Amino acid sequence: MAMNGGPVPFHFNDAISLSVDCKDQAEVDRIWNALLKDGGKPQQCGWITDRFGLVWQVVPDILDPLLASSDKAKANRVMEAMLKMVKLEFAPLQAAAEG
Repeated sequence: MAMNGGPVPFHFNDAISLSVDCKDQAEVDRIWNALLKDGGKPQQCGWITDRFGLVWQVVPDILDPLLASSDKAKANRVMEAMLKMVKLEFAPLQAAAEG
């Protein structure tokens, strides 16, 4: 819940975002499309600003473990793949991890 109280309106900004961990690509797509509906704006690396100005991160649940891999080359490949994406996609992230 966010409140807009007093004479000065409250504006959301990138200092806070909500993160949604998704179990598969279908869930990423469903949430992504819902947040874009009615004026949402996609951003780099799985971020979206919804129609109210609230920032969301729509994240495949495999991303954190891939980025935290002890295999630094693997983690770097995944990071490089992610940085090229707007909506995050499971298959390219997995492919990057596999080399």
